[in-house]
Amino acid sequence: MSLAEQALAYVRAISPYQPGKPITELAREMGIPVGSIVKLASNENPLGMSPKAKQAVQAAIDGIERYPDQFELIAKVAQRCGVAQEQIVLGNGSNDVLDLIARVFLAPGRSAVFAQHAFAVYPLATLSTGAELIATPAKNYGHDLDAMLAAIRPDTRIVWIANPNNPTGNFLPYAEVRAFLEKVPAEVVVVLDEAYNEYIPPAERVDTAAWVKEFPNLVVCRTFSKIFGLAGLRVGYALASAEVAGLMNRVRQPFNVNNLALAAAAAALDDEEFVSASYQLNRRGMAQIVGGLEKLGLEHIPSYGNFVTFRAGNAGSVNQKLLQQGVIVRPIGGYGLPEWLRVTIGTEAENARFLEALAKAL
Repeated sequence: MSLAEQALAYVRAISPYQPGKPITELAREMGIPVGSIVKLASNENPLGMSPKAKQAVQAAIDGIERYPDQFELIAKVAQRCGVAQEQIVLGNGSNDVLDLIARVFLAPGRSAVFAQHAFAVYPLATLSTGAELIATPAKNYGHDLDAMLAAIRPDTRIVWIANPNNPTGNFLPYAEVRAFLEKVPAEVVVVLDEAYNEYIPPAERVDTAAWVKEFPNLVVCRTFSKIFGLAGLRVGYALASAEVAGLMNRVRQPFNVNNLALAAAAAALDDEEFVSASYQLNRRGMAQIVGGLEKLGLEHIPSYGNFVTFRAGNAGSVNQKLLQQGVIVRPIGGYGLPEWLRVTIGTEAENARFLEALAKAL
């Protein structure tokens, strides 16, 4: 018997997460200069990071020999969200926070519910604990909350909801989410993943942080990887009841967020001008991309994130032809959408480059 066969069977059965192709990898494969490659695969902010965050990172280097202190960032998040500091858990990216929730509430003999075409980390976090994953059919490529409610069993401990959803971009009106919360059994944790929350039009946003007081079984997760432009530094957070947050902190690595990430995130929260500019750029870019897809006669899923998912027919072939032109998008066959590709909204020039390359690829 091999050493690998000694590993837990449910760990061996997991399919590893497949990230978007890095620019440097494509450069090596195709012999294309790094500077001429456009990456629109991983929903990163095309403006980079906040200038205030960059200054904070440079200043924090002087204290890099010290272990991290999370106090300042937790205090800022608490003030911003209107919750107590004891209700916040920081993560090495929001993926880390999702994993912490699973480790607290899931185990063999328990189950978690998620929707078809939802974020790949939910199955990974669930299956890594030995729990059973219950997948419900999608509704218009998004969450069907009625089906998810019906799928809850006596052994269910978590329901995963992404709003907006990745990779499809679907958005659930908050009235529907609240109605769902009112029906879910109190012993079932509802994880509301709001990684793309800042891209939702202000008129449609709701203060879900305030819901945590009403629904102790609600955990809201957010990230600094998207509109704040800190994907490479890996920092996210969860808002939960003090009891649930305390449990998550018991299994959290003591120094899971590094000094540079803490400093950058704290500064990024203060840079409202950068966030506003990122939001406006995304709105213009969304219109540019959607308009281009419509001219090409391609179906797309209306998106509330910083990306658009579109039907490309032979998506594998189209993706390969885009790569040959130095344009990286995201194939999403692993999400049960083999004919579709997802493109991140970039700068005006990057969007134009993508649409030109796509026309040639088709």
